[in-house]
Amino acid sequence: MLYAFGAGEVPISMSGSPADDDSYAHTIRSHGLATQALARLKPGEVIGVRGPFGCGWPLEAAAGREILIIAGGLGLAPLRPLVYSLLGGCQRAARVRLFYGARRPQELLYRRELERWESEHGKGNLELTVTVDQADSGWRGRVGVITQPLEAAHIDGQCTVAFLCGPEVMMRFCIQTLLGKGVPESAIYLSMERNMKCATGLCGHCQWGPNFVCKDGPVFRYGSVQSWFNLRAL
Repeated sequence: MLYAFGAGEVPISMSGSPADDDSYAHTIRSHGLATQALARLKPGEVIGVRGPFGCGWPLEAAAGREILIIAGGLGLAPLRPLVYSLLGGCQRAARVRLFYGARRPQELLYRRELERWESEHGKGNLELTVTVDQADSGWRGRVGVITQPLEAAHIDGQCTVAFLCGPEVMMRFCIQTLLGKGVPESAIYLSMERNMKCATGLCGHCQWGPNFVCKDGPVFRYGSVQSWFNLRAL
């Protein structure tokens, strides 16, 4: 939880490398009062920090498995530490594939880093697929929703673990595709976003069915929240 003094507090995922002991990295979209105030801060100014709270990505689930990382838009930010961990050898996976989609090219996060990942790891332990819904004149990559390359990919469902973060409608369709390819519900993990306040499960702002996203999440195993996730607008 990041606090801009005089403006308010907002939940922001960590998006830096877990191996970095000297600093914490956050990726912030300047949208509301608190995030706009955070964006105006200059080096050396003070912010409030509480946490981290909740549950992170279960890295141990990646051991020896084929890993699918599926991100939509800003959803790549909380998945970025997972990519760092897997590329850094913190947990040995048999294969890592990253599917990343955004509405437009200018909305892609970490474009230079994506290019570096592709050049350094593209023929090794990371396969990268990037797509945009709407291309501009300078875009030379894939065009279409992220489910298209996911549907076309060969996936050994029984040997695969999937991690997802992005708009809920995107995650819903991607999960349907994964289930259709034989990936078990217990091997799919997703990160939810709700309006958090206290971050300790007391205020009830982020209650989602019987769960509190701040305390029980934000990362959930799909099999344990399927009945709630499939209720739209909940």
